[in-house]
Amino acid sequence: MSMISVNNLRKTYRVHVKPEGLKASLKGLFRRRYKEVRAVDGISFEIEPGEMVGFLGPNGAGKTTTLKMLSGLIYPTTGQVHVLGYVPWERHHEYRRQFALLMGQKNQLWWDLPAMESFRLHQEIYGIEDARFRRVQGALTELLDVGKLLHQPVRELSLGERMKMELIAALLHSPKVLFLDEPTIGLDVIAQTNIRQCLREYNRDEQVTIVLTSHYMQDIEALCRRVLVISHGQLIHDGPLSDIIDRFATYKLLSLRFANGDWPEGLDKIGEIIERSRPSVTIRIPRDQVADRTSELLGKYAIQDFSVEDPPIEEVIATMYSTATDRNKHQRHCDGGSECNNTTDSESNMANA
Repeated sequence: MSMISVNNLRKTYRVHVKPEGLKASLKGLFRRRYKEVRAVDGISFEIEPGEMVGFLGPNGAGKTTTLKMLSGLIYPTTGQVHVLGYVPWERHHEYRRQFALLMGQKNQLWWDLPAMESFRLHQEIYGIEDARFRRVQGALTELLDVGKLLHQPVRELSLGERMKMELIAALLHSPKVLFLDEPTIGLDVIAQTNIRQCLREYNRDEQVTIVLTSHYMQDIEALCRRVLVISHGQLIHDGPLSDIIDRFATYKLLSLRFANGDWPEGLDKIGEIIERSRPSVTIRIPRDQVADRTSELLGKYAIQDFSVEDPPIEEVIATMYSTATDRNKHQRHCDGGSECNNTTDSESNMANA
């Protein structure tokens, strides 16, 4: 049985459109105009127990709205969702005791109190036995190395220290499902690494199911084997992160180091030169030409070292978002009644993928 099951989930908002200018604004007092915004537009997926799944998308794609529906904070317009066998927005007491939602930009700890006081409050709210509370709180405190900070007011903690305390608070009642919305936003590299390590070990040891949204691809690459990608409220990818590269990376990066310490002439005919650092050069080459171009270079020049790499995942994801945006614009054009017999290049790329 799936831990999380989502079927044709939609969330639509009716938004007031405020006109520009004084005259139009006065008219708007008597005749208001509205538009429909599809925050989530018919997505479906299933997540198995113990999975750690990345949830990606540009700003405004519908990620946070989806997590809020999965946690029961808001109602959907249509669709079916079951988490742990419960319908989230029915807000059964037993369901609320078995999940946690941590939002990187929202605080759940009392600002002027030490974190330990907030932990004790969570203990009372969830009815955690004292022995179990000490065991879980102690293990998490040791894992995140924050023992010396427990009795310091939260307002005096750094952002990274505060996020560690927020994570402990979210895990104190040992949830079976954990929703994380940008848990490392604004943190330095060390704090991000510590949070990732904690989540990796907790998922491994407790087999908790985790859905993670993040704009830091390092988080996703380090933690998630599977990713869901949403754009304009629609699910455009469900599978391994490596599949995104295979589908949307149209080129590879060929890095060369020449033995004679200088670059030969004519490299711009091989591909687009994107970086020069004597005696090395990096060339962008179409994926289907990599073998031929590499063979040509090795046979023609004295090359000391070379490597072939995929482009940075951030660039590939950006291409994916752009493709989805073009497709969405084309679809809106079709919905407006125009002729749409011809597909755009972006749609063709999506179809071929």
